Amino acid sequence: MTAHQTVAPTSWTMQALRAVVVLHVVALLFQAVTAGLLLSSPGGRALHMSSGVALAVIGLLHLVVAITVWRPGGGSPRFIVPAALLLALTIVAAILGEAGVKTVHLPLGVLLFGGGVAQLFRVLARPGAA
Repeated sequence: MTAHQTVAPTSWTMQALRAVVVLHVVALLFQAVTAGLLLSSPGGRALHMSSGVALAVIGLLHLVVAITVWRPGGGSPRFIVPAALLLALTIVAAILGEAGVKTVHLPLGVLLFGGGVAQLFRVLARPGAA
């Protein structure tokens, strides 16, 4: 084996990535649910904001685990950029939401959910399929 070949990631790092990406997508879906509660419940705003903070923490965990798959896990770095984009766009969406810029905040939330699902498909794909 040469120094340029990529070693397959250890199973625990990929299992951790799969778990955290599933959690991330569920958290993104929960954000959509709490956004609906903004319209129907007086406590909806607080729940949406607090679940947004949780979403950012999960996004950071997603990025850390994606980096762990690459180094020291020996896997592909292809999961890092999407994880970083999801985290960055989550922070942008939070800032826009707090500023009341709903015309960008809402479509960005939909984009985040789509990006999370795309990352989920990437992570769940069989090795060599992508």
